Amino acid sequence: MSKIKTIIVDDESLARRGLTIRLEKYNDVELIAQCKNGREALASIEELSPDLVFLDIQMPGIDGFEVVRKIQADSMPLIVFVTAFDQYAVDAFEVHAVDYVLKPIDEERLNTAIERVRLQLKQSDEQNQKQRLMDLITNITGESAAKIDEMLAKGNDIGENYPEKIAIKDGGETTLVLSKDIAWVDAAGDYMCVHANDQVHVLRSTMKSLEAKLNPNNFQRVHRSTIVNLEMIEKVCSHINGEYFLVLKGGSRLKMSRSYRDKIKHII
Repeated sequence: MSKIKTIIVDDESLARRGLTIRLEKYNDVELIAQCKNGREALASIEELSPDLVFLDIQMPGIDGFEVVRKIQADSMPLIVFVTAFDQYAVDAFEVHAVDYVLKPIDEERLNTAIERVRLQLKQSDEQNQKQRLMDLITNITGESAAKIDEMLAKGNDIGENYPEKIAIKDGGETTLVLSKDIAWVDAAGDYMCVHANDQVHVLRSTMKSLEAKLNPNNFQRVHRSTIVNLEMIEKVCSHINGEYFLVLKGGSRLKMSRSYRDKIKHII
């Protein structure tokens, strides 16, 4: 079984030490770093790409919630918030924490959190295996992953009818955004950030569901958490490790991950 690469973030040295000792009994948990503030946490997460972060909420400077907000979507590890104040519980789950444990940490409660982490990682691995297969099919057929998913589910071909407008609800209001005006979309947990006409609209949806509404002749997934309008791309810049940056009209820069690099041929 692969190790769960883990980082502890807490401004209290005794709290870091105590959690370190408790985690030693889990053979599948590998502690790769300890951080004493939010700034160190962001740097370590970017450099080490952990699977799991135990994150204190109340820290001077950048607090735990702000750390989560600043992590890039493609680098987001699983988060277990650790704090002495239970009034943060609702906020913790709103930013999609795997779990939430109170100080002093109870052994049984920690065990529950670790079990939830294991389950989340297992589900993620299964999804990644499917994604690799869908990427392979996409590169061979030229069809979008969403369209192939629908074809497999229905067992037949589907018509290429895509809505001209995307309905985005915000409270009691619904904004209709023209599909052709969408420059790019990125995922933020259970929400999609739709960038259109220099505005950002937040839509509660899955990436798969939204992708199915966008014509693959104009929109392509360039990252597991990003869809781009091909008409908006002005430049394709090579980057390290076989990755690329796409420069859009207006100057936005989007990362294209290695698993999607074959789509460069469709773009240029």
